[in-house]
Amino acid sequence: MRRIWYLFYNGVVIPVFWLLLQLGSVFNPKIRRGLEGRSHLFETLDQQAKGLKASRRIWFHSSSMGEFEQAKPIIAALREKYSDLNIIVSFFSPSGYDHSKNYKPADLITYIPLDTAHNARRFITLIRPSVAVMVRYDIWPNHVWELKSRNIPTFIANATMRRNSSRLKFPLKSFHRELYQQLTSILAVSPSDVKSFERIGIRPPQVQAIGDTRYDQVWSRSLEARKKHLIPDPILRRRKVFVVGSSWEEDEAVILPTFKKIMQYDANALMILVPHEPSLQTLERIEIQLNSAPGSIRFSDLNDYSGERIILVDSIGILTTLYQYAHVAYVGGSFKQGIHNVLEPAVYGIPVLFGPRHHNSQEAIELAHRGGGIVVHNQQDCYKSLRTLLNNKKAAGKAGAISLDLVKENMGATGRFLEHLEKFL
Repeated sequence: MRRIWYLFYNGVVIPVFWLLLQLGSVFNPKIRRGLEGRSHLFETLDQQAKGLKASRRIWFHSSSMGEFEQAKPIIAALREKYSDLNIIVSFFSPSGYDHSKNYKPADLITYIPLDTAHNARRFITLIRPSVAVMVRYDIWPNHVWELKSRNIPTFIANATMRRNSSRLKFPLKSFHRELYQQLTSILAVSPSDVKSFERIGIRPPQVQAIGDTRYDQVWSRSLEARKKHLIPDPILRRRKVFVVGSSWEEDEAVILPTFKKIMQYDANALMILVPHEPSLQTLERIEIQLNSAPGSIRFSDLNDYSGERIILVDSIGILTTLYQYAHVAYVGGSFKQGIHNVLEPAVYGIPVLFGPRHHNSQEAIELAHRGGGIVVHNQQDCYKSLRTLLNNKKAAGKAGAISLDLVKENMGATGRFLEHLEKFL
């Protein structure tokens, strides 16, 4: 069966995928940037790989920046423990590569090439990993098959599979069973993920639940964030701060009218709004929507702050730090395609609001179930919940404590992952 899938994948899937990338690059600048970044990949990689001198090499592959955050606590632990180790990091998406190309703990950072059999052989020959770690779900078949043929141990970190995943349905179920059987270990986030892998035909001990390294990462990042002071103290004094993180237009359609109404009744309410894509077009659109509100200011202009009630963030990479100022947070994406990271605010022990489209996130579901997260379905829901939490310290404190407990209870996956990894080092 593996031979049939190998021929189908390389004879049909990869040519169609390549064609779609070429067509997509005409209309989508992100796809175009990814193809351009790969134009001289092997020539560049050949030179970079010559600088890898350690006998032991670990290759970490992530789809994008969000998945790479889950690898960072593992990399940090390895760096602390081993001095004779080269760490290679690859990405599929240009956003992941662009944001991480200066990541200092890695010895080599690159794009993964298009997943042809020839490219996989060439790529793995150049980097020569002792161990390969795929983060979460970005598993490229030809690279996995090539690793298996060379007997290179290969792991999935933070593996997850929802009960309704398309991977569990015909004919993808057969394909993924053949693919996952080539892996050394699938280290899953939860027992429910293990059950989903078992439905494919992958059994313990090959698949095990060890937890999610994201909890370790958000805790570590929060400790670093507390050392930074991005908002001057006089701006925050006596304020009830509402931080909106990674918002899309659909989120803002609910949040902005809600906060305008909050400001009418609460003179101390302050909103820090962080759009998912803080482009000039996005910022100007939001400012037009806020035109009737009593004052907004961009984060880059805070030196000229004169009592504005809304801070519109026009910088990237600072959301985690801004959450530390919040009394209540809202996490975006949950009125659009799927929620962003709820753990980033939860680690500060605050209530977390989000919309109905949050079922892509197990931690959001759990947070809502426990009461640390509050699901809002419309402006009326949002206004009621936000006003209560900003004015009722007891209710806010209870929800915030639940949020923090969820993070603390689930820390430690990094150490458990290393226990599996170190057997092969």
